[in-house]
Order: sequence, then structure tokens, then C-alpha cells
Amino acid sequence: MSKKLLIVLAVLLIAALALTACGGAKSEKAADGGKDCKITFGAAVSLTGKYAKEGEYVKNGYELYVEEINKKGGIAFGDKKCLTELKIYDDESNADRSAQLVEKLITEDKVQFLLGPYGSGNTFATTAIAEKYQVPMVEANGAATKIFNRGFKYSFAVLSPAPNYLRGIIDMSLDKDPGLKTVAIVIENGAFALEVAQGAKDYAEEKGLEVVYFEKYAKAAKDVSSLITAMKSKNPDIVLGAGHLQDTILIMKQAKDLGLSPKVFGFSVGPTSGEFRKALGKDADYVLGAAQWTPEMKFKTDDVFGTPQKFTELYKAKYNETPPYQAAESAAALIVYQKAIEAAGSLDKDKVRDAIAALDYDSFYGKLKFNEQGMNVYKPMAVMQNYTDGGLYTVWPKEAAVKDFLFPAPAWGDR
Repeated sequence: MSKKLLIVLAVLLIAALALTACGGAKSEKAADGGKDCKITFGAAVSLTGKYAKEGEYVKNGYELYVEEINKKGGIAFGDKKCLTELKIYDDESNADRSAQLVEKLITEDKVQFLLGPYGSGNTFATTAIAEKYQVPMVEANGAATKIFNRGFKYSFAVLSPAPNYLRGIIDMSLDKDPGLKTVAIVIENGAFALEVAQGAKDYAEEKGLEVVYFEKYAKAAKDVSSLITAMKSKNPDIVLGAGHLQDTILIMKQAKDLGLSPKVFGFSVGPTSGEFRKALGKDADYVLGAAQWTPEMKFKTDDVFGTPQKFTELYKAKYNETPPYQAAESAAALIVYQKAIEAAGSLDKDKVRDAIAALDYDSFYGKLKFNEQGMNVYKPMAVMQNYTDGGLYTVWPKEAAVKDFLFPAPAWGDR
């Protein structure tokens, strides 16, 4: 082979390599509208086990956001536009498993950013992993303040903290009848529920109510009849429960069996889920549920959903049910990332973390803003009631209410 030919081949090889490099740069910059540029979000979510139903809502919220933002070509920042994708594992409603899977997402799957699991216990475990590897986690379903009392810098929660959960039910009840005097509170023995209950107790006493019963039951309890009997002996005006969906269903079934009939039944988690009505039928009537968000909220914004009503429309079309708040707040976690990435103009983890910490954005879900600990203390709770027509309606705050608060709940024998 001649020296001249070798020179020509070398020039051609260099040109080919240059084109490949340019092609790579094009992909990174997503010059084709995002098709070859991806942002991967990872999460361990409860798809089986005790929290499977709530975990399903979480996954639905994540997936709906990804679908909608990708329809618009992805997240735009600087001169890039990148599609989004999810990597989700089932943590089986187990905190240790959740932490293991988040570590796998970081070290093996190389996801760029983390989303939260369902529940405060699982979130407590996974945020420690996020902090260890200094990968941001925006979570939407862990409200216990103990998650954020460790000085971590990479964890943020879009939802109102646990101690505030039952304030709306207390406020609404007293607004309806200032003569109410007594409250009984039952609590799942877990971090989230204990904080909800203590916050409710403190707030009830601040409002002049007497807390006549305050007792815990074991996680995954199958029988709370002794607690129901003890509460009945106190004849409380209001019964509040701090726990999760399956706990709430159990409490209501045994309350009917044993004839516990307060004027108000209100719970932290459960009554806002369609599964609650499905399990209890007419016995769900009158029961109140705290809600981080409802479809009737009066927010209007420029995010991918625009309004709670539009989010509801899209969710119903995809999942054939009204969205519970767990789905809305999960979608909101991804909006936090989008707005932070846009502000940072980068996918650098630390730059995005700093942009999240500085965020102050009014979304379809409400205000997304974080204090120094990473909690969203700026967004109030709502209250929904299971109505006698089988519907679930927002009844508080007044400016968002679509139905009047049905009060008092009749005794079981009078329904």
C-alpha cells in the first residue's frame, strides 16, 4: 500500500471519528427534540404488601407526569431538551428492601435522580441512602418530620408535614359546632401516625377540646376491638384515626360492630381512596379524610397539568378513577425536578439540588417550596367526606368545598 493511500485513509478515519463525536454531541444536546436525550428517575415503590394500593397511586402519578411531559418533547433547559423515563422497583412495603433497591438504583442502574417510596418508614430509610450518595430525592409520600430532623441536604418533601394532617378536620368540626367538647384518637404504632396523632392532640387542646382517649395499636393489627370499646366508654364527640388505609377500614368495621357512634369520624389516610368505599359500602358514609390535595382546589399555573381539574381529567382517562391525593403529590414531585432543572440549566446533581432548595413555585398541586430542612410547610391540608350518594367530595376549606359538611354522623342504628 502506497504512502499516499495510507495518508488518505488516515484522513478519512479522522473525519469519521469527528462525525461520530459530533453525533454524540447532538445526542447530548438533544438537537432532535429530545429523542436521544433521557433523564432517568428512579424509585422503590410498594406494589405489593400492606401499602400496595397507596403504592399503585404513587406509581400512577409518576407515570402520568412522564407521559404528559414527553408529549411536549421532554424537559427543556439551556440548549437541551430531554425526554424523561422511570425505573421503578417493588419494595414490597418493606423499609429495608426499599433502601436496598434505592442503593441498586444509584450504584447499578445509574439513575440521575430519585423519587420517593410510599410511607414515612420507607422514606426514612431511603433518604439515608440518597444522602450517603449525595443524589437528590424529591419525595411525595413520607410526611413524618423525623425524616427531616437529621440535617440531610439531599431530601425534599412536597407534602404538608404529618403534625398538620388532622387540623382541617378539627377546624371544620368546630366551625360547624363550637359546642363540641371531646376527642378520642387511635394511632398506628409507626413514625408517621405517631406524629399525626401528637399534632392532632396538641392542636385539639389548643382549640379547647379535651382529648379523652389517646392509644396506639400494633402495625398490621387485625383486631382493635379493645380500643373501640374503650373509646365508646368515653362517648367522644370526635374520633380521629392516625394510620393507613387498611387500618381505617378495620376501625370502621369494628366501630359499627361495637356501636361506637361519635358525631365525627376523621382519619389521616384511607377515606379519600376509592378502595375505602369499595370495602365498606354504605358504612363509609359521613367519614372524613384528610387530603393533601383534591380535584376541586382552585389552582391555576403553567405546569404540564395547569389545573387540578385538568390533572383529574387526564388521570381519569388513563386509570378510570378519580385521582387520590397520593397520585397528585407524586406527579408534583416530578414538577419540582422539572422546575429545578430549568432553573439550574443543568443536570448536575448539586446544581439541581441547590435549585430545588431555592424553588418557590405554585403548581397544580399547590405551593412547592421548602424550608431549610427540606419540608414543605407552606401548603395547607384539605378535607374530603364520603357522601350518602356514594360520592367523595371536598368539604374544607370553604373556598374549595363543593358540598356542605354532613354533620353529625347518625348513630349506626339510625342510618
